Amino acid sequence: MATILRDWSYQYQWLYDGFSRLAALSVGGERRFRQLALENVTIVPETSVLDLCCGSGQATKFLVERSRHVTGLDASPRSLKRAQQNVPEADYVEAFAEAMPFSDHQFDVVHTSVALHEMEPQQLQQILREVHRVLRPGGYFTLVDFHKPTNPLFVPGLSLFLLLFETETAWTLINTDLAALLETIGFQLVKQTLHAGGSLQVIQVKKSA
Repeated sequence: MATILRDWSYQYQWLYDGFSRLAALSVGGERRFRQLALENVTIVPETSVLDLCCGSGQATKFLVERSRHVTGLDASPRSLKRAQQNVPEADYVEAFAEAMPFSDHQFDVVHTSVALHEMEPQQLQQILREVHRVLRPGGYFTLVDFHKPTNPLFVPGLSLFLLLFETETAWTLINTDLAALLETIGFQLVKQTLHAGGSLQVIQVKKSA
């Protein structure tokens, strides 16, 4: 069930962004947070990159610094309008992540930042299958999202954030072995790391060449 603060965060982007920037301090600030999942992933100007569920372009703005071929996809027209204003260097597509209007093997890298926790379990599996489909052989899928804290000190902070801004799907995700799920889809796990007392996970997987 969505909270009123979640509804407000869609209407007033500064509200959600403010809380997100505060939370990002635990990993060294927003810039590092938005690029955590891209560490050691080769992205050059000709790399074809998909920013999946790009929102208002929070991560897109860092992707366009490295590639001239960045596409942002989101189902929200309001978010895409903001993204186009914030990061005009990228191309944007309005579509659902579980039914992407792209050809097979179109992207070298697919990246998503704190979006998968908003998906129902069946929807999540379909999205991951779609990511596998649009990635080129040898391509990388990188993500950062919530994780069940391994340090008890981080439990109250994450719980409060989820209660204020998220729905039941976020609680479902933190109890899901996302790395194992990706492997069942057909990805090869490259790296999984935990940050902020285990409340954030970074996963990098690769599609077989």
